[in-house]
Amino acid sequence: MKRLDLSGRAPVGSVAVPFEELATQLTARGVVLTPDVTFESLAPYLPQLDLVVVTFPIFRDGRGFTQARALREYGGFTGEIRATGHLLPDQANHLRRVGIDSVELPDDADPSPWERERHRFHTAYQFSVGGESGPLSGLRRALT
Repeated sequence: MKRLDLSGRAPVGSVAVPFEELATQLTARGVVLTPDVTFESLAPYLPQLDLVVVTFPIFRDGRGFTQARALREYGGFTGEIRATGHLLPDQANHLRRVGIDSVELPDDADPSPWERERHRFHTAYQFSVGGESGPLSGLRRALT
């Protein structure tokens, strides 16, 4: 698998274990989440983690977006969030805006459509947990 960077952060070298094994793997620094894992069940483990891999098992399952945003916004997670599974290049900006740092692509995948989509839009009006700010981000901070 290839790793496509969305955020400009250095990749984490941690090995990710399935969430079900996290309680028994006390030294694990990375975890793989299936869409059914809730933020509340993962929260106690966040201080030990450097990497969270969010899976998208089918294209129309968007729970990975919610998981990533919850990790950043509610959990204050500062490690790497990596997306894997059925993703399309036109989702690159949205993945980044919810806090996802990188995407795993098959070895034979062409990264150029991802790069093109990543740089397609330069302005967003909605708040982003991915470190970006749009024209209205100052107003949002003033209201909160």
